[in-house]
Amino acid sequence: MQYLNCAGKNIDLSTPQVMGVLNVTPDSFSDGGLYTTMDAAVKAAEDMFEAGAAFIDIGGESTRPGAQPVSLDEEKRRVIPLIEKLKQRNMDAVISIDTSKPDLMKSAVDAGAGLINDVCALTAPGALDAVADMNVPVCIMHMQGEPRTMQANPEYKDVVEDVCQYLEQRLQACLAAGVNKRNIIVDPGFGFGKTVEQNFSLLKHLKKLSQLDVPVLAGLSRKSMLGAVLDKEPRQRLSGSIAAACFAMINGASILRVHDVVETMDAVKIYTAMMAGK
Repeated sequence: MQYLNCAGKNIDLSTPQVMGVLNVTPDSFSDGGLYTTMDAAVKAAEDMFEAGAAFIDIGGESTRPGAQPVSLDEEKRRVIPLIEKLKQRNMDAVISIDTSKPDLMKSAVDAGAGLINDVCALTAPGALDAVADMNVPVCIMHMQGEPRTMQANPEYKDVVEDVCQYLEQRLQACLAAGVNKRNIIVDPGFGFGKTVEQNFSLLKHLKKLSQLDVPVLAGLSRKSMLGAVLDKEPRQRLSGSIAAACFAMINGASILRVHDVVETMDAVKIYTAMMAGK
């Protein structure tokens, strides 16, 4: 049975768990500008927890295609007071920090975060050593290029094999730096440097990532790959997001990173009941 120990709290991954997305940014693709005040952000986190989210993933810098970088000081200003406030509320959910900056990773963990979610897979200078020293779980993600240019013209020899090989290489880099394998999660990076067809190929073959023998996180919620099929704006993609989440669970995802926690929890409960059936 797979457990994640997040700042003293064990999360059971023998059944899929939900991670709620909480972006305190003005420019994220779906919820940008919704939670830029402390009261709104705290209320959103509490609602996600009450709905059943095991993780609340807080981000202070948008990683949507074309997003502009944010300074370390500004990112800290956006997220650290919120993490501190949520820890004061004693919610029984793990606070995750969505960042690629080692200094912010450290500040967030000091403030109460129990998981690091890095779209750059700890490639920033000092990130590997920082995570090894903090001894907290980390999610490493595949991305071709960087947010501003990643969707310009993504090319792969074989997207499934290429993503698996990259994550295997980053996994080995983590282990060499002293990161405990039990603390590592992998994310194929849906929408990060992939075409619509490449994204759906990854979803279809998501089970291939099981060869890495670590939990898999799937972030499909409201993504443009769904919009391309449905011809709907991000906040109109709920049904597509739930369908994609179900396929991800069937294909081995342990964590679902989503905007719509209530509805995704319903899907998880149905999936769990199905798997328990004889």
